[in-house]
Amino acid sequence: MASKFTRAAVLGAALLGCSALTAPSFAEDAKTITGGFDVGPGGFQGNFNPMAATSGFTWLSIYFEPLVTYDAGLSKFVPSLASSWEVSADQKTYTFKLVEETWHDGEAFDSADVKFTIELNKNPDAASVLSARLKTVAGVETPDPRTVVVTLSEPNAAFLDSLTKVLILPEHAVSKIPAAELSKNAWWSTSPVGTGPFKFTKYETDRFVELAADEDYRDGRPKVDRLINRYFESSAAAVAALRAGEIQFSYVETDDVPTFAADSAYKVIEGTSYVANYIGFNTEVALWKDLKVRQAVMHAIDRKAIIESLYKGAATEANCGFVVDRLVPQGLETFAYDPEKAKALLAEAGWDEVNGDKPIVWLTYYTNPLATNVMAAIQAMLAEVGINVVPRAVDTATYNGIILAKTPKPEDFPLVYAGLGNGPDPSSINIGLNETQIPPVGNNFLHIRVPELNAALDTALAETDDTKRDARYQDVCKAMNAHLPWAPMWVTNRYGVASVKLKDFVWTPAPGGGPFDTDAEKWSLAE
Repeated sequence: MASKFTRAAVLGAALLGCSALTAPSFAEDAKTITGGFDVGPGGFQGNFNPMAATSGFTWLSIYFEPLVTYDAGLSKFVPSLASSWEVSADQKTYTFKLVEETWHDGEAFDSADVKFTIELNKNPDAASVLSARLKTVAGVETPDPRTVVVTLSEPNAAFLDSLTKVLILPEHAVSKIPAAELSKNAWWSTSPVGTGPFKFTKYETDRFVELAADEDYRDGRPKVDRLINRYFESSAAAVAALRAGEIQFSYVETDDVPTFAADSAYKVIEGTSYVANYIGFNTEVALWKDLKVRQAVMHAIDRKAIIESLYKGAATEANCGFVVDRLVPQGLETFAYDPEKAKALLAEAGWDEVNGDKPIVWLTYYTNPLATNVMAAIQAMLAEVGINVVPRAVDTATYNGIILAKTPKPEDFPLVYAGLGNGPDPSSINIGLNETQIPPVGNNFLHIRVPELNAALDTALAETDDTKRDARYQDVCKAMNAHLPWAPMWVTNRYGVASVKLKDFVWTPAPGGGPFDTDAEKWSLAE
């Protein structure tokens, strides 16, 4: 059916708005690189605790490090604090050999730190968002200071992917803090100790974080003396700072790309987000119980018009949690834009009696102007078929506090607009969909309970034959498409812009900001 929501209509429905932030003054010099490293959906301004990080890994992994990480192309695992590793034939035992390194306070890094970190992330008192990912870890042994042996209770093809997000912590420092007090302890933002190429020196609340070069870093002293992560209240404010020469890097919105692409003073970095954006239905709320209602939401939204008008074509429609061809089977329902069909489905479901035009809170942590515009357009489209949603945008910490509260209130988030990584390893999606991942053990905060989906996810996670994994995840895609635990929207491209003065600079629009191998010690800034 032809769309009523042309480019002009979508833009008209969008509610533009941003406010400026008074910026601290930084003088540019060849020994300091300043950037907006936590700007945009991959950042997490104000979070310093890697166990609480649902994003922000680009910055955190500059001073903390994992055992293994992804290469900059997100195509393979590469060493970090583990110099090498071996996997047993039954894929239940992982043996890691560790690098020689010291913590930023001079203490030696060894296998005890790795054991401590993994066990701490599994400890419920530590409130780690990674605990569910490590559920299959049955034991950690340290036969010597340079060797760690991790035993799993069952094969888990996603284990190495999970380890990329487990940033190793110093036992000698963190063990002094009771696990139950860690989540809000001042240590993270005042005196954290890591092993990365830069060490923490200063945080000025809501303004910036400063790191200094680690003179003794194993891969060589960094080429610059300082890295500064400026905080901005919006991407528009960061773009203004970038244009003014106050920073040398930032995430940017799609609308800003053409201007920078035409300017030889900047380099535009583009890549897939590997994040499926979705409208999530809180299953504890009766509104969404009928599949016909969820199907109606899909048919009410003209995703093609939004992608063309607001994302400027830089997104791919999703009909499950994946868009990569090898993971998407033939024959899926594509949920074409059809508001009349949406109205008919709602009528069949008795929507007028279930809710009618009563307002429904639509919670999100996306606070940038583009997301505001997208949600305004969707709001108008849903209103056309009789669903009255009211967007509520909050910062990431507030959002997490609402959805992951010890006693969550479903009425506070009956509907969400969110994103979940669907790569580089497709298993990443399990934490938000599998019934076994319902909090507090996981991140299935919508309390999704779909037996067919659970079975498909469990089978895919247990598949150790690489030649069969894609087919298993196609089954996951089919189950998502048939049961609609989410209303999947799209997977977007994301953009960063760097000054051409930055040399050997590596940034990838990775889900959650990574981690990935940045080689930050090699970054430099031309005079």
